[in-house]
Amino acid sequence: YQRRVRGPVLMGWTSAIGYLDPCLIPMYISGICWTLIYDTIYAHQDKEDDILIGVKSTALLFNEKTKLWLGGFSVISIAGFLMAGLMANQSWPYFAALTFASAHLIWQVGTLNIHNSEDCLKKFVSNKWFGWIILGGIIGSACVNML
Repeated sequence: YQRRVRGPVLMGWTSAIGYLDPCLIPMYISGICWTLIYDTIYAHQDKEDDILIGVKSTALLFNEKTKLWLGGFSVISIAGFLMAGLMANQSWPYFAALTFASAHLIWQVGTLNIHNSEDCLKKFVSNKWFGWIILGGIIGSACVNML
């Protein structure tokens, strides 16, 4: 799903604007890392079934080192969003939102119990807030920049 959505965004932007803005590259990488975070959390809900039927997943690949991997993906994701914001001349609402988004990922990864399906589902669903926080920062920054 994500590859079908993210790839056309780059092509659509380039087609509409006429060039590939360099700030899209770190944002694209951030999106990939964010996807790895929430997809891995989701995969931990049914890893026993994956083993039975032979499905390979990041939950099985990362196993007991999942939190370490998710922490790394979180750092890359936030760093990419930060770099994209700087390159795109975002204003303070974006960076304030990025601070809250970082706190959300720290909470999510720090408190994740990969052996508890209910907790994994709770953390997976909470990812909608990460996306809304980032979007709110972008919109808030656009409003401030219009003043």
